[in-house]
Amino acid sequence: MKRMPLLKTAMTPFPYSVDLEASFEEASELMGRHNVRHLPVTSDHSVVGVITDRDMTSAMNLRSSPGDPVGLSVRDLYMPDPYIVSVDEPLDNVLLTMAERHIGSVIVTKAGKLAGMFTAVDACRSYGEFLREYFPRPDGNAVA
Repeated sequence: MKRMPLLKTAMTPFPYSVDLEASFEEASELMGRHNVRHLPVTSDHSVVGVITDRDMTSAMNLRSSPGDPVGLSVRDLYMPDPYIVSVDEPLDNVLLTMAERHIGSVIVTKAGKLAGMFTAVDACRSYGEFLREYFPRPDGNAVA
């Protein structure tokens, strides 16, 4: 690697998203069906926030009868003003900002449109690949 990689090389492209007015149940089902922990929240096709599995779990735990989040919507639970960056942002800037802000996800856009997500899992995968490339094992076997 001769130069700093861009965010687009490490992000998960084409993320699922949920509408601001969607119900708790809709968001939960979408997360479960696609095995994701972060969903961009949109309103009129614009990104307005993010909702996480932690937000969903916290809401369930705060309810008077756990497991019964009837009446809750994404609007009640999402975090507005998420960290949003362009696909062409240098990866080091994104990683250091995530660490500084103590956040686990970044919404990625291209020309102002939702293009991907970058999460702590993506960061771990990218760093693991980097380490394997630059520090190959002599026998070619990975450590368990």
